[in-house]
Amino acid sequence: MGRRPQRDKESPVGRRELLAALGGAAAAWPLAAHAQQPERMRRIGVLMAIAENEEGRSRLAAFREELHALGRVEGRDIDVQAWWSAGDLAKVQAFADELVKLKPDVILANATTATKALQARTNDIPIVFVLVSDPVGDGLVASLAKPGGNITGFTTYEFTLASKWLEILKEGAPGVRRVAMLFNPKTAPAGGSAYLRQAEAVATSFAFQVFATPAGTADEIEGSLDQFGQVPGSGLIVLPDAFTSAHAKLIVNCVARNMLPAVYPFRLFATAGGLISYGINSVAQFRQAALYVNRILRGEKTTDLPVQAPNKFEMVINLKTAKALGLTIPETFLARADEVIE
Repeated sequence: MGRRPQRDKESPVGRRELLAALGGAAAAWPLAAHAQQPERMRRIGVLMAIAENEEGRSRLAAFREELHALGRVEGRDIDVQAWWSAGDLAKVQAFADELVKLKPDVILANATTATKALQARTNDIPIVFVLVSDPVGDGLVASLAKPGGNITGFTTYEFTLASKWLEILKEGAPGVRRVAMLFNPKTAPAGGSAYLRQAEAVATSFAFQVFATPAGTADEIEGSLDQFGQVPGSGLIVLPDAFTSAHAKLIVNCVARNMLPAVYPFRLFATAGGLISYGINSVAQFRQAALYVNRILRGEKTTDLPVQAPNKFEMVINLKTAKALGLTIPETFLARADEVIE
């Protein structure tokens, strides 16, 4: 399976080889965790679909902080360990294998790719997902109200949000006529098609032409954006998935090089230099997930915990990037932003 899993540095236990190296020992959780207080120690595995970067660490830190606020203490009654796949599907599969073999009490899954990989490997370990767009459509749960099975969690968007991203792009960059929709068909919800259908349905009302722009590698991202950016009046919308988040800095750099006004699904893009982001607060969703994990550790069943949809979205505008693009953001538009980066 290649490289060792990238573990979070806060874990009290050292790195563990992948299953090939573990052999039969994979079924045992680290002895150090059991030695402290075997009758109380609960094991929480975390499968992250993004890299162990500043954004990823802040999400996991929020999860840990909320668990602590709920009275859980690492090293005393819980052991939290994370696997970081950096948007690599092969790593997601390998780490899901390892994690399920360890038989934790509950698993936190970040994004659709991680949740589906875990679902294929266990139907009894409770799984709480975050940042999943279409849990029903992807077959993760039976319904939002009654998820059934061993999986529940927190969704990110409705596909109709694609029209909101177009609206924001039109208002922030009125000169745009052509819009690329960037996504990885292997990792995007519904292969990207659901967001695309919504965007295409309303594109004419904004005087936009919408272009599907699939990319599955870093080279494909650069090639697609470099080509698209050669035509005046072009803009970009980045669809939410683990792959685009893992390549946020690369995407933002390519966009800047090609002078493309762009709208992104997460704040991490705007803080990296993207023009505008509009979406949920991903860090806050990890805090919410800690509430469900705690309830499961107290004995509640995933079948009794409905999937929760977001009720608040945040918009972040990067004025420095707007100036670099020669855009003047209207004051009325700025006033609606939750955060302005200057």
